[in-house]
Amino acid sequence: MLLAFIGLYLSVEPHTFDMRVLIEQQPLAGAGVSAGLIFLALMLGFAIKAPIVPVHTWLPQAHVDAPGPASAVLAGVLLKMGTYGILRIPYSMMGETFARYALIIALFAVVSILYGALVAFGQGNLKRRIAYTSINHMGYTVLGIAVAGALFQDAVYAREMALIGATVEMVAHGLITGALFLICGSFWQRTEEYDLDSYGGLLRQAPLLATFAILASFASLGLPGLAGFVAEFHIFAGTFAVYPWLAVIGVLGILITAALFLQMLQKLFFGAMPQRWAKFDDLRPAEWGVLGVLSASFVIIGIAPQFLLTLIEASATLLVGAR
Repeated sequence: MLLAFIGLYLSVEPHTFDMRVLIEQQPLAGAGVSAGLIFLALMLGFAIKAPIVPVHTWLPQAHVDAPGPASAVLAGVLLKMGTYGILRIPYSMMGETFARYALIIALFAVVSILYGALVAFGQGNLKRRIAYTSINHMGYTVLGIAVAGALFQDAVYAREMALIGATVEMVAHGLITGALFLICGSFWQRTEEYDLDSYGGLLRQAPLLATFAILASFASLGLPGLAGFVAEFHIFAGTFAVYPWLAVIGVLGILITAALFLQMLQKLFFGAMPQRWAKFDDLRPAEWGVLGVLSASFVIIGIAPQFLLTLIEASATLLVGAR
């Protein structure tokens, strides 16, 4: 990324790192190979940060090793530096090059959607399963940005819708997955155990914990009335108008995500409870207070998203209309 920034600096006269100048002048338009190399360097750096398959392998173990609050910050805030960086730098400063490679970016995004969901479904570790769903959801975000950057002049509204969805997904994922990682932290504090097969029957023992876990899981799988649905509906509606076959393939990720969360909830809260969890405590006030704020946020966005959509729409219109 540093080498790419230097390339952007050298591409404009007089040399500058001023982002406004680089966005206005688009100095690498028509630059051919040099523009492609700078674009590749930028996208590689941001893809690792997001992360996108196949440069995602650092994320699951980082989440498993980190305490719950650190995972919540990593998923809720730091991963968005990757997707925001794509939107702010290669998308905005290299519009022509981004459009040329938009389909390839969209393909990587769909692979991330499906791969993240499938591998998450195969995880027996609670926290690792949530970590892989982050790869899945970042795939949705990158898909929306890729569709917005594609040069289809007759699909401006669809591209704008996809970008709105990608931005809402950044917000929704931060709230929803942040809550899920805090719930993982609550399990760890009580049992020091992430193995899904070691749990069961905790619904009666910890009804508050079960309520927040079910609500966050339903939001993450995209249930209507919750924030995840608002984001994914916009992304796939926009994608269907530009890359319909990718939209159809990507929707399979939602089905797999629904299956993996329903299975996770079944293993944690239903069935027979192991005797060793007979003294499993429900959420304390500090825990349910924080989860209550996060849950209220993604419920409000799901039920009445207009306040957020109006805020995002102005920027999305500007970013898509400038192409």
